[in-house]
Amino acid sequence: MPVLVTGAAGFIGYHTAKRLLARGEEVIGIDNLNDYYSVALKRARLAELEQSHNAFRFVELDFSDMAALSTGLSNLGIDRIVHLGAQAGVRYSIENPHAYVQSNLVGHLNLMEFARRSERCKHLVYASSSSVYGANTKLPFAVEDRVDRPISLYAATKKSDELMSETYSHLYRLPQTGLRFFTVYGPWGRPDMAMWLFADAIMNDRPIKVFGGGDMRRDFTFIDDIVTGVVACLDNPPPDDGSEKAGGSVGPHRVYNIGNNRSEELMRMIAVIEQAIGKPAIKEFLPMQDGDVRDTYADISAIQRDLGFQPTTGIDEGVPRFVDWFKRYHGVA
Repeated sequence: MPVLVTGAAGFIGYHTAKRLLARGEEVIGIDNLNDYYSVALKRARLAELEQSHNAFRFVELDFSDMAALSTGLSNLGIDRIVHLGAQAGVRYSIENPHAYVQSNLVGHLNLMEFARRSERCKHLVYASSSSVYGANTKLPFAVEDRVDRPISLYAATKKSDELMSETYSHLYRLPQTGLRFFTVYGPWGRPDMAMWLFADAIMNDRPIKVFGGGDMRRDFTFIDDIVTGVVACLDNPPPDDGSEKAGGSVGPHRVYNIGNNRSEELMRMIAVIEQAIGKPAIKEFLPMQDGDVRDTYADISAIQRDLGFQPTTGIDEGVPRFVDWFKRYHGVA
């Protein structure tokens, strides 16, 4: 039976589809290929998947359109879903809030409706975000913490997705796992993320914008570790046994943090990029931006306990791997 991966042309979706294909799965990928960032980059990811694996099928559609979703995926026998598609970006949610409601709320509802109506779906794994922790000051962030103080609309939509999933797990006993990702980076990453922006600016002798005066920390998580966690969750649906799960549900619904379990200073990450590129950055220090949090740090004890997840790639290894790919992608020797 095929696995559905939404956002297959996206960063995490591409890598997840690639891992599933490598282990012999049939994968159906969907994406609406919007222009939030380079469509050429998204098509390049899809081309990599299509050229390397005969078991990959791509369907271009917008999952926030229920009719298009139902028609485009009818009679395909999908029995598991990895829902990674979303309107991403904390800062962009301030500029274009309606895009987030349509993609992240309506789209999430549509995927749950598709799953429950299919009668085949054994498990829906979906992307949440570390941004749900919002204004929390207790570190590290744990799935047991209250997350009712979001400071961006993006974070609010992701917490709303978790609440809707809890409701559907209760009403329809639909097994679901929500994953709060922490600052994902690596080859084929997103151009709106700090790692890409910094590398591009340093290589082209432009200033990098260092927000929060550089006094920020992030739990940078390499893409391979993220995908290992996603696949482990996909293979282990939460049981419908009345026990309390990670995140507090007694239904078949779990919520996990997936991070590197280490909070790195922003300036240290910049120094590792500088070293990998071989030149210093021109730094422009700026205040915190609306919607940003100063520190993130993942408590991953729940997913370690339940699934044996353990990240293996720190920034000293992961950042040079990203920079090497970045140079090849842009044709830089």
